Amino acid sequence: MRASGRLVAECFALLEENIKPGVSLRELDEAVAGFLKQQGAKPLYKGYQGSANEHPPFPGVICASVNYEICHGIPDDRVLREGDIVGIDIGLRYRGYCGDACVTFPVGRVSAEAERLLAVGRRALEVGISVARPGNYLNTIGVAIHDYADSQGVSVVREWGGHGIGRQLHEPPSVSHVRLPEPGPQLRPGMVFTIEPMINAGTYEWILLEDGWTVITADGALSVQFEHTVAITRDGMEILTRLA
Repeated sequence: MRASGRLVAECFALLEENIKPGVSLRELDEAVAGFLKQQGAKPLYKGYQGSANEHPPFPGVICASVNYEICHGIPDDRVLREGDIVGIDIGLRYRGYCGDACVTFPVGRVSAEAERLLAVGRRALEVGISVARPGNYLNTIGVAIHDYADSQGVSVVREWGGHGIGRQLHEPPSVSHVRLPEPGPQLRPGMVFTIEPMINAGTYEWILLEDGWTVITADGALSVQFEHTVAITRDGMEILTRLA
């Protein structure tokens, strides 16, 4: 899983060089597709339908969510413009194990509002990761993220959270990013899961578009997402989806 996570991180290093005004989402998708093929890794999103097969097959290797899109944006022919923000989510399988992460990038120079939301989103992930340690409970993560978001005057999307990950992209447990009535299971060494808060500048409510995938903010406000795959170890926690 370290090898899978490192490949995910290398995808983001590649994207960071290519995300700029004038590039299309499809070009970014093709860049990641080519890199994964070169590395012998399998993209997990392309053709994905979800557990109940309620969606049409997802058409892209990456999810690309622009500005007020919360998640699951389709990497189509749209061209990024100066001042946009774009959340890129990547899942892959390498040597039988999965890696999954998301980064929201600024496109050129962005507004002060967007810059602040990006900083808050990054920090929300850091806050959640900081309490992912043996002996804490699963919803300690959600409480920490929710408390931080409240302190910053932003909202956390309720319906989508993190998930266990291993040989399959989605495994138990479900990882909430908001406060829940129950603390959930105690964290113990060997657990591997994603933490991936979606932070909105306005309301946490959302709308699903007719394409069956793209989720947007109900009020048209900006949204960001940051995600890592983390492992609980005897010594604490290890982030698997970042470059050493």
